[in-house]
Amino acid sequence: MKYELYYWPHIQGRGEYVRLTLEEGEADYVDVARLPEAEGGGRPAVARLLQDAANTHPPYAPPLLKAGKQMISHTANILRFLGPRLNLVPKAAAMQTYAHGVQLTMTDFVREAHDVHHPIANSLYYEDQKTEALRRSGHFRNERLTKFLSYFETVIARGSGKYMLGKSLSYVDLSMFQVMASLNYAFPKAMAGLADKTVRLRTLHDLVAARPRIARYVASSARLAFSTHDLMRDYPELDG
Repeated sequence: MKYELYYWPHIQGRGEYVRLTLEEGEADYVDVARLPEAEGGGRPAVARLLQDAANTHPPYAPPLLKAGKQMISHTANILRFLGPRLNLVPKAAAMQTYAHGVQLTMTDFVREAHDVHHPIANSLYYEDQKTEALRRSGHFRNERLTKFLSYFETVIARGSGKYMLGKSLSYVDLSMFQVMASLNYAFPKAMAGLADKTVRLRTLHDLVAARPRIARYVASSARLAFSTHDLMRDYPELDG
């Protein structure tokens, strides 16, 4: 099956979690919004799809994945759909449900990390809420970052293997790789301070980074750079 991914073309964002899974799974896909507008791509392509879908089963926001006549929304939901089809999740139904739960926890975590720099409203600039962001960042670094990463460390430890779900790679590992890479970009000091407590997670990041398909993708022009327009942002004052 040929898949069509729809996500904003200027950032990694939530679409990057889907891209990593499609790349590792060797899926036949088109990142539609990355195409030139003259070829039906760009931001207008996402807007058109959202408008068309509003008449049937309206999604809230991208990323969106078209698979034949089916359209799937929400990152965790898309990954749950792709996992069995790309052999990136265990076959047992109970393990697939568990994997989805871990992915949803990651979704919660990414949202909290995003809200460090936008604690009041997405519609406001960072500079309009900088005082609140500074206060939020201390709480995030000292409490929430440690709590979430401790949980993910425990997931690996209980899995009896190097990966989140055990001895085999899954889409959950690819997402954790993206989370760790994003945190290392946005909170390098905080992450350095947690190095001794995140040994398994750092090892997992390196394992995923060394996989040939992921390494090739990360080195390509298809992998956008991190930036201060993304979910996690490098504002040094928020890193302590």
